[in-house]
Amino acid sequence: MAQRGRFMSEADQRKTVDLDRGLFFVNYRSAEDPAAPPKVIVAPARGDEGQFEFILHPDASEPTLWEPNSGFVIRARAPGRLQIEVLPMRPGGSRAAVVRIEPIQSGRIPAVSRGRVESGRAGSAVKGDGLKVLAHVAGIGDTTAGPNTWIAGPASPSRIEGIALDWADRPDGVEIRYAVQFLKGQSGSGKMVPLGAFVGTRGRAMPLTGVVLEMAGNNEFEFVAEALFLNAPTLRAIGQRVVLSGPTGREPLVGLRIAVERADRAIAASSTAAAPAKTPTKPSGSGRVRVFRSRPRQTIAVD
Repeated sequence: MAQRGRFMSEADQRKTVDLDRGLFFVNYRSAEDPAAPPKVIVAPARGDEGQFEFILHPDASEPTLWEPNSGFVIRARAPGRLQIEVLPMRPGGSRAAVVRIEPIQSGRIPAVSRGRVESGRAGSAVKGDGLKVLAHVAGIGDTTAGPNTWIAGPASPSRIEGIALDWADRPDGVEIRYAVQFLKGQSGSGKMVPLGAFVGTRGRAMPLTGVVLEMAGNNEFEFVAEALFLNAPTLRAIGQRVVLSGPTGREPLVGLRIAVERADRAIAASSTAAAPAKTPTKPSGSGRVRVFRSRPRQTIAVD
């Protein structure tokens, strides 16, 4: 999930994540500066205070993580929003951290697919290789890319004004919908559309400020998406429902890449993914918080 980068005050280093009803483990995985790692503060977003219960270590009094390899459990009674905030331990210190929110399954026996799987071949037959993303890019026009390929992005950021998804080898039963958001809530903002439909605008100088991806009908697959918003660190999201937006929700989208992976592979990929491309020189005090949301068995996540 995410971060608040750029040249902002410490109080602005936060990101809001949507959680469904369930049990989750908040895991502070790593920090860029292990000698003085930033602290991570977790709290319900305003209005959702009654949705969450924090299960802490007996010696802890608040949901704050002070160093990597620490964590706690969250019990979400109903869907709600969670706020992740990262603060440096010293003036000018690092604010780069990796935090992962992992669902804890209820223990139900998963459905077993029929037939035999040999050496993992049958399980990897469909990886979303046919997924195509079309985006209308300001000054360029319509651009199409395959999975895990940037449209605009860190190397050549440009305003993205509309998108459409197509998946040629989509498995039977898998349904995909998506929506975009505009800065001023223009007509069509937030409206979910089916696979193949174009959402957004062309040639109207109306950059997108958010993208929502939803998948249903099959728990085996998840989105692995990355987005770059102007003057913000790269955002990485994993899940069957993915919400991508900048730190304030007002930053224009200037880079996007989307893939579909099997849930187990998506989780593994998030642990070994290379660090995102760096934008031109930032002071050592700026950084990113990456929160990865992985949902192996449900309908969202996030660099």
